[in-house]
Amino acid sequence: MEKRATFSNASIGVLFVAPQILLVFTFFYWPTGAALFWAFTLERPWGGGNEWVGLDNFRQVFADRAYWASITRSLVFAGATTFLAMGFGLLLAVACDRGLKFYQGFRTVFVWPYAVVAPAAALAFRFIFAPDAGIFSALVKSNPEFWNPAQNGYHAMVMVIVCYSWKYAAYCFIFFLAALQAIPRSVIEASAMDGAGVLRRVRDIQLPLITPTFFFLLVISITDSFQDSFSIVDVMTDGGPAKATEFMVYKIYFDGFRGLDYSGAAAQSIVLMFLMIVLTFFQFRFIERRIHYS
Repeated sequence: MEKRATFSNASIGVLFVAPQILLVFTFFYWPTGAALFWAFTLERPWGGGNEWVGLDNFRQVFADRAYWASITRSLVFAGATTFLAMGFGLLLAVACDRGLKFYQGFRTVFVWPYAVVAPAAALAFRFIFAPDAGIFSALVKSNPEFWNPAQNGYHAMVMVIVCYSWKYAAYCFIFFLAALQAIPRSVIEASAMDGAGVLRRVRDIQLPLITPTFFFLLVISITDSFQDSFSIVDVMTDGGPAKATEFMVYKIYFDGFRGLDYSGAAAQSIVLMFLMIVLTFFQFRFIERRIHYS
């Protein structure tokens, strides 16, 4: 019979739990409570506290066409970056799992992008994609309309998506490689002896066995794409041109800290939180049922 560890003194258990409770309260419950307070109130013009306005802040947010446009851009960004990051991460993981030539060195190099902080990666890609100094400069000289992310919103969106996907493909690569290497070699060898080719083994054996990892990365990638895009957008495009890369999280920052509309920004943060909850629920409700854990 398994024995459970117990504390003879309750204060010892409290001391162990207290740091975690303090962190959760400081960085989750307190900010969430403050956001809820600001979302349903409005600061008086000349100070003196906040006035209860109910759902007026939310009505104002939903009546703003620019906010609906930011939701659309955020969904497009989340879908594109999740597809690219997971797709390239899976391809790289399969290549390393097969033990191709120099795979050990490539396995180390593929992890490095995730170690690069997002602002540094954004600054590097901003230079790479610069039409006057980057790798596109030669093409721009012959065709000025070919690439100009400073004036073309589609070009700016592509630039931000590529930068984010490059960084987080390394994150997906780590988990996919670990999942592939957890598959017993005997299973792969048996399928090879039966005449299954490389692509057939990947499609019919390896991919079905790593679906739990795939689902985990799907949930994490979509959730992070709504939150972690801020620093990349802030460094590369500043939300431009003409708000073409102003995603939901960046609009919260812009309206709250630059426009000083704290109540509107708080209402937007609550909407973002509920949107992420709905997306996560949808994934667990309709996608997880297709996942087999055994």
